[in-house]
Amino acid sequence: MYLRPQAPSGILRAMVFLDYGHNLWLAAIAFVVALVAGATGLTLTKDLSEKSLLQRKLAVALAAITMGGGIWSMHFVAMLGLQMPVLFYYDAAVTLVSALIAILLVTLALILLHFTRRTKATIVGAGALVGVGVLAMHYVGMAGMQLCQPIYTPFGVISAAVVAIGLCIMAFGVAYGSPSSRNIVIGTACFGVAVTSVHFVAMAGTNFVALSGTREIGLLISNEAMAIGVILSSFAIFGTFLWVGSTLLMPAGPEAAVPSRVLEPQATDQPEEVEAPLTWLPCERDGGKVRVPSRDIAFVRADGHYTQVYTMSGRYFCVWPITEAAKRLGPDGFIRVHRSYLVNPSKVSLFERGKDKGRCSFGAPGLPQVPVSRSHLKDALTAFS
Repeated sequence: MYLRPQAPSGILRAMVFLDYGHNLWLAAIAFVVALVAGATGLTLTKDLSEKSLLQRKLAVALAAITMGGGIWSMHFVAMLGLQMPVLFYYDAAVTLVSALIAILLVTLALILLHFTRRTKATIVGAGALVGVGVLAMHYVGMAGMQLCQPIYTPFGVISAAVVAIGLCIMAFGVAYGSPSSRNIVIGTACFGVAVTSVHFVAMAGTNFVALSGTREIGLLISNEAMAIGVILSSFAIFGTFLWVGSTLLMPAGPEAAVPSRVLEPQATDQPEEVEAPLTWLPCERDGGKVRVPSRDIAFVRADGHYTQVYTMSGRYFCVWPITEAAKRLGPDGFIRVHRSYLVNPSKVSLFERGKDKGRCSFGAPGLPQVPVSRSHLKDALTAFS
């Protein structure tokens, strides 16, 4: 089936626009490629706060290549299904640049998410960067067409930009707003729809005219050669997905504890002694990662979507929200004394009760007092009595 978008006004109306259509099977395959690339990239970057700096860098690099390469592969799988009455080629240099643009902007987005303090603004910024990357990749890739020139309508470009940025912000907002396997699946669906929609919305606002000669910068690539390149890139993406995709089925949240240590049995009638598992929070300070044991924590303070962890000797940054920290530390006796504070009763040196509120002191220089709210006063009285 051949389609022709509405021709732009002005001098371009004098041009003879080519009729064109799309192979629906290849369009469906392109959507699957985008889904797999999104699932792989988002899974690779799951729970990076618990990994070393080198592991985080490697995961972000591989995720960026996978997602950026998936954007490129999706575009050219769909372009293989472009049906026109003339023969056309691609400029190899421009085609390569289009892939590098997608990978670069996805890399910047993932760096923003995983190597800076994550807030709603950084999540929106990362989604917008990826959206711009999808859009830029599409139009740069289209600029590489030879013997056939795309002519764009303003409405088509604006519509594609809105779809690209809006849906990518939605995808990253879901996947990174509250990281979990369920949200990664939803974010993957949003990413796949975003990348595929941008291509076909942009194509709906594009006309084509035949050219008599080429204007290439590099070597020319035929559809057959492009198909080989796309098959290889898609094979790599699917292979990476099979490698990491199984983690989508793992339960959300961090592991319950670090491995326990079992003492060697002695020649005695006493039962074997087993050291209890040590509970900890994954924290960062001075650019390094550290596991802070629960026994060293005085209190935890909410800081937006993250937390600040206070010990008797210092403060650490934790990427977990206070609700996740409460789940981990609750079995160790930590209590909520305020919607923004989680306290270790064993570290409290003084509890002062007011009329309907209170406050906890810890007896360490420079360690601030923690307020006790009215709604949590009863629990505090029970813990400190």
